[in-house]
Amino acid sequence: MKHYDYIFTGAGLSALMTVYKLVQSGKFKDKSILLLDENTKKTNDRTWCFWKTTDSVWEQSISKKWDSALFANEDFRRDLDLQPYHYNMVKGLDFYNQVFDLLSKQENITFINEKVLEIEESETIILVQTEKESFSCSKLFNSIYNKYKAESQTKYPLLQQHFIGWFIKSEKPIFNQEQATFMDFSVEQKGNTRFMYVLPTSKTEALLEYTLFSHQHLKKEEYENEIKKYLKNLGITNYEIVEKEQGSIPMTCYPFWKANTKNVLNIGTSGGWTKASTGYTFKNSDKKSSELVAFLQRETDFTKFHRKTKFWFYDLLLLDILDRKNELGSHIFSSMFKKGNPTLIFKFLDEETTLYEDIQVILKCPKMLFIKAIFHVALKAMK
Repeated sequence: MKHYDYIFTGAGLSALMTVYKLVQSGKFKDKSILLLDENTKKTNDRTWCFWKTTDSVWEQSISKKWDSALFANEDFRRDLDLQPYHYNMVKGLDFYNQVFDLLSKQENITFINEKVLEIEESETIILVQTEKESFSCSKLFNSIYNKYKAESQTKYPLLQQHFIGWFIKSEKPIFNQEQATFMDFSVEQKGNTRFMYVLPTSKTEALLEYTLFSHQHLKKEEYENEIKKYLKNLGITNYEIVEKEQGSIPMTCYPFWKANTKNVLNIGTSGGWTKASTGYTFKNSDKKSSELVAFLQRETDFTKFHRKTKFWFYDLLLLDILDRKNELGSHIFSSMFKKGNPTLIFKFLDEETTLYEDIQVILKCPKMLFIKAIFHVALKAMK
């Protein structure tokens, strides 16, 4: 049985970002590192987006940037000037290639394409069993999501951000390639929070995603019929579907980090790294992975890594409302974006605002809904 200093069970976004930055730091050359994942990371299986005011360490993986975005519902449309932010699109394969190009040159890092079956922790060592072999380590970083933990409890709301996306190529030049559609709630809501998300990469090419924040998934044809309907409303009748993607991201404030031990740290979605109120993963994982690399240079006890902030509570209030009244999502987000400062909203969603700035954003939202949510959350906490 081979022993490693660090084992990453699951080589998803959070794990790859962390290992990439471990290498970049130059501080972990003496650590043997193993990444285990059943996925080869050689296909373009997803698309991530994030906003930033400066260039990113992931610059070479960014395939498109926008300085303008559209927010819309059935009653109004607003062009959002995002500057000084840029809205960035990263294709999964480009990200994987950037990471593995660096990792493949490191003698202390091993990637094994195997499924993890079991993790067993004792006081002195951690054992990891895959389909073919066993490994041991001193420190383990787990990003394999255990949905049962969040689904088997009722204290914290759990919704899904679920979607199907089509990369299409239109016969006619129809898209504004300089503007992303951030949220278009003009689609029929059907008792949920539903919107269209459009990322145009040229006048004839775009990724369109039909997205819901809700409890239940739809049948595949329901998502795809809505995409077809949206394309028709845009005046697009002749087009080619170049690629498809689909996904489901848990939106919850469930405290996954309580399962952390001195030597096992849950990261990514499994560690609560996904932004609960929006499902955005890339930016949060980017920040958390940098924090983790700095943490590993000064601490050894993983129970000290997570810190709960005021933004966790803000997210909890929104999820509480959408959990009980899922149809109100369009109303809440529209209130925020109709007259709110888009750069301040992005800063708020990045969890970088002061309390004064928080209040400026929150006051744009329906006040009574959130006041009621405060009382509802407080009552649940007392039970």
